[in-house]
Amino acid sequence: MELVKNFKYIKIIKYFLVILFSTVILAISSKIKIPFYPVPMTMQTFVVLLIGVCFGWRLGASIIAFYLFEGIFGLPVFSGTPEKGIGIVYFVGPTMGYLIGFIFAAMISGLFNYSNNIVKNFSKLVLSVSVIYLFGILWLGVLIGWDKPILELGLKPFWLAELFKVALLAFLITVMSEKIKSIKKLI
Repeated sequence: MELVKNFKYIKIIKYFLVILFSTVILAISSKIKIPFYPVPMTMQTFVVLLIGVCFGWRLGASIIAFYLFEGIFGLPVFSGTPEKGIGIVYFVGPTMGYLIGFIFAAMISGLFNYSNNIVKNFSKLVLSVSVIYLFGILWLGVLIGWDKPILELGLKPFWLAELFKVALLAFLITVMSEKIKSIKKLI
């Protein structure tokens, strides 16, 4: 019985370390801005999808939720923090829909099984990342008004960069599909 208790503690510690490490990587990815026309892109959505792919839907969603709580409670983990504000004030701003979409994108990307077929992997990742933009555009419509050009503001500047990141991730997943399967088994 003591062995079972120790195993549960080890599993909890393992999950905690995976969540902590993943949120640090996600925070770093939000700060890496690549000059890209017309809007600089971050690697955040790439990491969100990678988290879902590597850790599955349940742990992936937990990691993203923990990341959002870190930001809501004032840690400067979001892309525009601390220069554009921190905490709940920043969270409920224009990017809130995208940030909430991260949870669902990680879940969806974590539900899929990936193979050596790059086209199928790419399609699954495009579907997953689309959820981020769906939530983001819906929130922008609520926040600034549906009469504004929300697609021009919330999707158009990002779609080329997003396709590039998804293509890169699809390539990496295809090349490393066996290693990703072994990561999921460890967790």
